[in-house]
Amino acid sequence: MLVADHLCKEFGNVVAVRDVSFAIPGGTSFGLIGPNGAGKTTTMRMILGILAPDGGQLSWKGARIDGCTRRRFGYLPEERGLYGRISVQEQIRYFGRLHRLRPAQAAARTKRWIERLELEEYAERPCSELSKGNQQKVQVACAAVHTPELLVLDEPFSGLDPVNAEMLLSVLRDLMKDGTTLILSSHQMWQLEAACNAFCIVAGGTVRASGTLAELRSRWPTRVIRVAPASDSVCSVLDRVAGAKPLDRFDGTIEYEVPASTRFSELLARLVAADAITRFEAVEPSLHDIFIHTVESTA
Repeated sequence: MLVADHLCKEFGNVVAVRDVSFAIPGGTSFGLIGPNGAGKTTTMRMILGILAPDGGQLSWKGARIDGCTRRRFGYLPEERGLYGRISVQEQIRYFGRLHRLRPAQAAARTKRWIERLELEEYAERPCSELSKGNQQKVQVACAAVHTPELLVLDEPFSGLDPVNAEMLLSVLRDLMKDGTTLILSSHQMWQLEAACNAFCIVAGGTVRASGTLAELRSRWPTRVIRVAPASDSVCSVLDRVAGAKPLDRFDGTIEYEVPASTRFSELLARLVAADAITRFEAVEPSLHDIFIHTVESTA
């Protein structure tokens, strides 16, 4: 649905985006992640037409993105963009009108979003009086009130407590069910892991890794074995695994790092035969682990 093909962007002598390519199927959620200064926000702004790429191409549904196409997109910027003196409902309705909704449409959708994001008690209050988290929810409504085909969200979980973060995750899933394609950028890796179908890790303006979480994990060189020992023989068994390295001991458990190629069923059988454990777990790397490893190994 959305294709970025060898994008690049410079600001004077600074190369913000050197070479970024990816493709996002329609109705899915895509995590664009990277360290500070990696080129994520610049890439998102090129998709939205805020910035023009110096090289490469962008297409939506097989056609180049023009002004008419961009009106069907939505954007949640990282920076606050609310009018402080305007009430919550006026704010959302105004953004609906900017996206060419008819007055009755804008009013109906504003009411629906206020209810969905549990903002009823704040509907008549100026946005400046809201907490940071509630302001973020208003911004989400402003970005999505026109039911965009593509919604780009830069740090969407900023300022949200765990309850409201879960609410936003539910809202994003509902948008995808309705056919909206999502691009999310955030440093909250566990939330992206829960929200996204695929990921692109960018550093230094280039793509360092991309794929689904399963695909990214398949390229990870090691796994962590976490066991609850039943006897001292557990370490002697684990130490005989080729490439094994002891990590931590905590809360009655022992952790070892082993190669991803380790035959875990055979290892478990040896530990059980030695009566060495009461619990065994092979831990898959998290998105956070993969991100740190990818960025550090390509620095």
